[in-house]
Amino acid sequence: MAGIVILLFIIGMIVYPYIKKSMQSDDAAGSTGGPPGASQRGRALNINAIIMNYQSLVDNTRSLADILPDEEVDLSFETSGKITNIYFSEGAHVAKGELLAKINDRPLQAQLLKLEAQLPLAKSKVERQATLLERDAVSKETYETVETELEKLNADIELVKANIAQTELRAPFDGIVGLRNVSEGAYTSPSTTITKLTKIKPIKIDFPVPEQYSEDIKPGTNIIFRLTGSLKDYHAQVYAIESKVDIETRGLRARAYYPNSDESIKPGRYASVELTKQEIKNAIAVPSESIIQEMGRSIVYLYKSGVAQPAEIIPGLRTASEVQVIQGLNVGDTVITSGVMQLRTGLPVTIDNIK
Repeated sequence: MAGIVILLFIIGMIVYPYIKKSMQSDDAAGSTGGPPGASQRGRALNINAIIMNYQSLVDNTRSLADILPDEEVDLSFETSGKITNIYFSEGAHVAKGELLAKINDRPLQAQLLKLEAQLPLAKSKVERQATLLERDAVSKETYETVETELEKLNADIELVKANIAQTELRAPFDGIVGLRNVSEGAYTSPSTTITKLTKIKPIKIDFPVPEQYSEDIKPGTNIIFRLTGSLKDYHAQVYAIESKVDIETRGLRARAYYPNSDESIKPGRYASVELTKQEIKNAIAVPSESIIQEMGRSIVYLYKSGVAQPAEIIPGLRTASEVQVIQGLNVGDTVITSGVMQLRTGLPVTIDNIK
C-alpha cells in the first residue's frame, strides 16, 4: 500500500507542471475572447499623436509642362537661285533685320540700273509738260500721259527692288541661328530650309490645368516650375489661357513667360508646374488618416488623461495629406493619428511618438 502511494505521488509530481501550463493557456485564451476591446481593458494601446497648432495649409497640384521658345521659325528664301554668300555662324546670336544669306541677284541689279537710268528723263518730261500746261500750251491729257509714264517707271523700279529683297535672307527677330543645311554655291528654292532661328529669351512654359483649377488661373497668375532632374524652383507668370476645356483631357492649357535672362534653360526640356488653388495662413489641420467616417459624421480621437475620447469635426480644405478642421478642435488638442480603427471611447492609450 505504501508503495502505491509513493508511486502516485511521483506521477503527480511529473504531470502537475503540464496541467498548470494548460490552465494558464486557457486563461489567456479566455482573456482574448469576447467583444472587441476586451483584450485591452488591462493594458494600454500604443499610439502616435499630434498636437494641434496653427499652420499654413496650401492646396496645390503638379502637372507636366513643355518648355517652348518665345519665337521659332525655319528660314528659307522667298525665291529660287544660287546661294552666293552665307553671313552667319552656326549657333550665333543675330539681330532682327540682320542679313544672313544672299542669292545671286546680278540680273535684277542690271534691270534696276536700266530703269533708274530712265528716271531723270521721265521726271524732266513731267516738269516740262507741267510748265506748258500752266501756259495752256498743251492739253491736260498730254500732261497726264507723261505723268502716268513716270509713275509706271517708279512702280517698275519698286518691283525690281522687291525682287532683289527676296534674294536676301534676313532675321525676322532677335535670336540664335541653328545649324545650316546648305553651302555657298548650292541652288535653293522656297522649300529649302537654310537654318532655324530661335528666340529663347524669354521662354514659354506650356502646361495643362486640371478642370477643378480652371477658375483659379488667369493672366497674371504666378506659377512655380521645376526642370526634370533639378530641385531648383523657377518663378514664371501666366500670360495666356486656352479659350475652352479640352474634351478628351478635361483640362485647360495655359502658357507662362519666364525671362530666361541668361539663356540657361533650353527649349524642348520637360518641367513640372506647381499650381496653388488656395492657401490658408492660420489653419488647424489633421492628417487625413486620423479621420473616421461614422454615420455621415467626421470623427477624430483625442488623447485626454491617458484615454481616447472622440470629437466630431467639420472638415474644410483637403490636400493630398491633410484636412482642414473648421470646427471641433482647438489649438493644443492632442489628436491620435495611428491605430484609429481600434480606438473606443475611454480606451487606455500610451503615446509612443508625438509631434
